[in-house]
Amino acid sequence: MAGSPEAAEEAEQGPEPPAGGAARRGKRAAPTAAAPQPAKLSRAELYKPPTSEELTQLKETEDLFHSSLLRLQIEELLKEVTLKETKKKKIDAFLHEINSLLSTIPETPETELTDQAWLSKDVKVPFLQVPFNVKGRFHFVPPAELKVVGSYLLGTCVRPEINVDVAVTMPREIFQDKDNLNQRYHRKRALYLSHIAQHLSKEKLFGSVRFAYMNSNHLKPILLLRPQGKDEKMVTVRLHACPDSGLFKPSRFHPSKNNVRTAWFMEQSTPKEGATEPPTPHYNNSILCDTVMLSHLHFLSNAATDFPGMKDGLALLKVWLNQRQLCKGLGCFSGFLVSMLVAYLLMKRKIVKMMSGYQVLRSTLQFLGGEMWMVCDLFLPVPTATTDLSVTGISLAKDADPSLPVLDDFHQAFEVVFVDPSGLVNLCADMTASKYHQVQFEAKHSMEILDDRMVDGFQVLLMTPKPMLRTFDHVFHLKHVSKLQGTCKKMQLLNELMDRGGNYVAAALPFVVSLLARGLSGRAQLVAHSMPQISEWPIDAEPPKHKDVGPLTFGLLFVPEFAASTLEKGPQADHPEALEFRTFWGEKSELRRFQDGSICEAVVWEASAVCQKRLIPEQIIRHLLKLHADIPESSICYTGALLESVIRTGKEASGTGEEAMVSVVCSYDDLSRKLWNLKELPLTVTAVQGVHPAFRYTDVFPPIPTKPIYSFHNRSKHLLLPSEEKPCPAYITPLKVICHMEGSGQWPQDKGAIKRIKAAFHLQLAELLRQQHQLVCRPAVTHTDVYKDGYVFRLQVAYHREPLILKEVVTPEGMLKYQDTEESRQLELETLHLPYLTSSLHGLQQQHPVFGSTSRLAKRWISAQLLSDSISEECVDLLVAFLFLHPAPFTPPSSPQVGFLRFLNLLATFDWKNNPLIVNLNTGLTDSDCTEIKNKFIAARSRLPVMFLATPKDQWSSMWTRERPSAQILQRLVLLASESLRVLEEQLMDPLSDQDMKMVFRPPLDFYDVLIHLNPNQIPRHLESVDRPVKSVSRGVVKNSSAVNILFPVVDYDPVQLYLQELRDAFDDLALFFYDKHGGEVIAVLWKPLSFQPQPFKVASMKGRKVTTLNNELVCVPNVEAILEDFEILGEGLVKTVEARTEKWTI
Repeated sequence: MAGSPEAAEEAEQGPEPPAGGAARRGKRAAPTAAAPQPAKLSRAELYKPPTSEELTQLKETEDLFHSSLLRLQIEELLKEVTLKETKKKKIDAFLHEINSLLSTIPETPETELTDQAWLSKDVKVPFLQVPFNVKGRFHFVPPAELKVVGSYLLGTCVRPEINVDVAVTMPREIFQDKDNLNQRYHRKRALYLSHIAQHLSKEKLFGSVRFAYMNSNHLKPILLLRPQGKDEKMVTVRLHACPDSGLFKPSRFHPSKNNVRTAWFMEQSTPKEGATEPPTPHYNNSILCDTVMLSHLHFLSNAATDFPGMKDGLALLKVWLNQRQLCKGLGCFSGFLVSMLVAYLLMKRKIVKMMSGYQVLRSTLQFLGGEMWMVCDLFLPVPTATTDLSVTGISLAKDADPSLPVLDDFHQAFEVVFVDPSGLVNLCADMTASKYHQVQFEAKHSMEILDDRMVDGFQVLLMTPKPMLRTFDHVFHLKHVSKLQGTCKKMQLLNELMDRGGNYVAAALPFVVSLLARGLSGRAQLVAHSMPQISEWPIDAEPPKHKDVGPLTFGLLFVPEFAASTLEKGPQADHPEALEFRTFWGEKSELRRFQDGSICEAVVWEASAVCQKRLIPEQIIRHLLKLHADIPESSICYTGALLESVIRTGKEASGTGEEAMVSVVCSYDDLSRKLWNLKELPLTVTAVQGVHPAFRYTDVFPPIPTKPIYSFHNRSKHLLLPSEEKPCPAYITPLKVICHMEGSGQWPQDKGAIKRIKAAFHLQLAELLRQQHQLVCRPAVTHTDVYKDGYVFRLQVAYHREPLILKEVVTPEGMLKYQDTEESRQLELETLHLPYLTSSLHGLQQQHPVFGSTSRLAKRWISAQLLSDSISEECVDLLVAFLFLHPAPFTPPSSPQVGFLRFLNLLATFDWKNNPLIVNLNTGLTDSDCTEIKNKFIAARSRLPVMFLATPKDQWSSMWTRERPSAQILQRLVLLASESLRVLEEQLMDPLSDQDMKMVFRPPLDFYDVLIHLNPNQIPRHLESVDRPVKSVSRGVVKNSSAVNILFPVVDYDPVQLYLQELRDAFDDLALFFYDKHGGEVIAVLWKPLSFQPQPFKVASMKGRKVTTLNNELVCVPNVEAILEDFEILGEGLVKTVEARTEKWTI
């Protein structure tokens, strides 16, 4: 986690020894001289009453923190991120040396601003001088004074990135009249820094001297200095060149004033007559910012005096902003901005100086989230009003000076308004309304999390990073930002371009975002954008151009109910707004008559399948950007659904199986009704419960209705059998359904007799369904298969007392007692727990329509890694359900892709060893239940499965993970998930490279010892493979859902699974076998290391082994050549080749 507080200390202090390391090795650690000893207190001290401060702390912990643990966690985090005293001393010494060096830099002779020949060839001016010609003269004079400003002096800077801001005051004599015009001041500032850079780069004191843009603003270059040697990463000193106070008249820089002349900017010889100059508020603001640096420092230091909670609160807020990627780039919510906001809340008495750091965090988030609080009691704030800085700005200026601009003036010039104490500077000048709304949304969401006792607020808010790809439902990139030049032309943004110094990205971005927000209103609750960021550069390189910000990324957070709507209904045709609607949507808008008789403007988006409807926002975005911003479709890389191709069904690329699943459920519902209404059954059916994954919408490849081709099969009476000459028939999955029969005194109490009665019921069900509903059935002892609507349903009769009868055990004394047996457990799982889980997850799918597709992607990935036999489908479904039921710090996923990325992250980062994963299905667990589960888990950890899942109906046994995964498989899964997530996020965030998204679905095979390559013709699910075969062979079925009276097809026949079972039965003690059940062409074999250790010769243990001598003794070792030959013999006709990677094992 780059930039995380945990990683900060390691780099600087090295890894610490684990606590209690010696104790774990079974030895008692000898007390060292420096080891802390327990304090010895007298009886009076032990039992003295608590002080008022301790009482306050206790009350605060009880009222604010959900537990004393949260308080301790926050204290630990603050220790981690605050700067240590030893580092401060080193930094102070470094600053003193910089100070003395700056005073020795020589002056230069006066030249024209455009004559820069005096500057060394090794330094390039860190400013885009376009247009180049400008009036004015420049000469260098050493700085008038140096002042440390910003968070370092206030003690509020947080690690890992320690930046010390130093204001270098440029003497008055280098300035002339009218330097406020046409970037003259900015260019002098850049030249001043260039000359300093030229001299400091020769000094051995510095490890690096580089340029950067302050918050990626092209008008504000700064100089970065880092110390030499191992301390280089310790600190970055940022030199800001500032004008002498009183140099400029503040009134020249009001938001409505112009300081960039159009004729100069457009390089015209004479200005147009009668043309008024447009205001340049951003340009003016950039100069004003330099004039108020010191006054801001004094203002903040006054606020921080006698207020220790402010320092801690700011540290927490900066960590919070950093984890949400909100504090870097152009228009970011910087640490300085949040410091000023806390000072504002203090000034308005929304915060008081008695508050702790945690209370400062809460109050600030409360304010940002939209509620302003009035402090009545320290612990019980009362809401007074709502706030939104993009609608109603705030100001730190105390007295109403008539010469200062009013808030309305700022609102006309800027999207977000927060005015500094001088009343002149807008601290949020570069921020877009969209970015502020994102901060607002995050703050509101964070407050909900902090107030939720079921969530670990500390871990979720301060320790979990929120990259865009995992935060937003759909993400898309503007690949070529240079296209925004065309946008500026199309939207006529010349004035904004002049104001932003030619930066077309900054000029066009607010307009593009508001265009998208309008087009997606109702569908998206948030349209966010990445902030343009430009990294630092060497002093001998040309400054980065505007296009060097790289691709811009946009994130959409959907309103699930409306995101996929195909209709955009507009005003009635005769209303004046209709013209505006038509202009906005262009040719897509058309008149339509609605059922209520109204004739309205409307836009209808074409999408038939569910997965296409999810991509309607993409159609909207591409259309609007082309129409209004002149951005071609080729410049937009939309990454909303790039992974869904791996769960597409069949060759046609229309849907991803959601419709197929709905059709299965409809057919099942009809069958249920038929079963309930069967006549002539001795006992009635009390419940029909589907347990197949398709009934909970999580079957990776849902069954497709089919009818067999008779000529492809061999016939036997009423059955069809596979033919040896033909390829293996298509795999037809039996959809398992449990039929509960009513209780009766007629049921026997003997388990053997119950099984016979159930077999009789299976026969009778088949007979009655055939007679009463003309369904083709095939009864068996343990089930009855029913062919209906092209699907095969497998009915299994259940009797509610059977698990109890299976638990009966007679003791040697003749006593009857009940205890769990393997058979009773399995039956309970199939007839009680699995139906409950299926119905719960079916309900979850109704609430969150992308749950099923997310789970299918997760299962497809696990299967592609050859691990589907090592972890149960139900376990994966529950892991995915956790992401929807407990999404904090995110919102529940509204696209399968973001759900899948979070699934990988959950697998990779959850602490499986020390925590149970509690999946609160149907909110069946209370806060106290969760605490009890955690406590019992810790007490019994060694006896519990390595992956422990608790649900309301299964709080203690983790039945879905009891047998699998093993510790080694879980470790492998965590590693694969971590690597897959890294690769996927790199691919999805890099729109310029044409990468294959299926890469993470192709397993690394170099890890295995032997590869058994299979004959594709005999793989019934070959079409489900990640890389689909170009040519597909006929599998003996045709798509048909209306066939009746047919010969029963071949059901549940997969030769590869049968072969795998034989291999496992025969060689389980020697090897592990891995396979992708969805059309994999390779079975991967891993030798068990212990089986290759020579064992003493015994006749009984010679299976798969041969005799050899070792140190003159007869020993047995695996006979690898014979085993590999057995692999081929067992799989004759199915196995193509066996590839032994001999370098991977030695005997």
